[in-house]
Amino acid sequence: SAQSTVCEKIMELLGQNEVDRRQRKVLILSQDSFYQVLTAEQQAKALKGQYNFDHPDAFDNDLMHTTLKSIVEGKTVEVPTYDFVTHSRLAETTVVYPADVVLFEGILVFYNQAIRDMFHLRLFVDTDSDVRLSRRVLRDMKRGRDLEQILTQYTTFVKPAFEEFCLPTKKYADVIIPRGVDNMVAINLIVQHIQDILNGDICKWQRGAMNGHGRTYKRPFPEQTESGSVLAAGKRSHLESSSRPH
Repeated sequence: SAQSTVCEKIMELLGQNEVDRRQRKVLILSQDSFYQVLTAEQQAKALKGQYNFDHPDAFDNDLMHTTLKSIVEGKTVEVPTYDFVTHSRLAETTVVYPADVVLFEGILVFYNQAIRDMFHLRLFVDTDSDVRLSRRVLRDMKRGRDLEQILTQYTTFVKPAFEEFCLPTKKYADVIIPRGVDNMVAINLIVQHIQDILNGDICKWQRGAMNGHGRTYKRPFPEQTESGSVLAAGKRSHLESSSRPH
């Protein structure tokens, strides 16, 4: 809960929302776009709230990895568009242009190691369970779902999946952000960090997964940590966070 809001706040503070999409130095990409195409049987279950969208297998990890790799290489890519009302991938795609920093957000962005290792900064937005549930109820009711279905889905799939798949990935986070978008101290630190990257003030990053060395920064970045991160290749850096679309 609150990952998308945190990313949107970062974009706002960086002034990137006012920039044309083709010219943005920072952009947001969501794991939600990469839900698997459901079979007719799975879609029927989804419409009844009986499909587990919080399981790692619910995502098209191969397409996600390929898309992120292309972004790191500075390529223009087409990202799927997902309809959360019908639980289906639409024919239309969204064109994503190269950027220096990419905020990649999603509930299980740290679960797959190949994807996790692409990020240079991993953020975990930590929100109280009662707040997560209340936000989910309000959001899903706006999507036309009844309260009983929402609560049944939450207790059957969402909460167990969070505890089994999402929460354990908190250990991979470099920065924990308690209280989400209300924590402006943490958000301002991240904004300043991104500004340093854009200004070329950050020393060349080194990922342990690639070369066995720790990350290197020009200035210390306080360690703080539900989920987010930054990707980078050469000048290009990318950042992620997590959300719960279903």
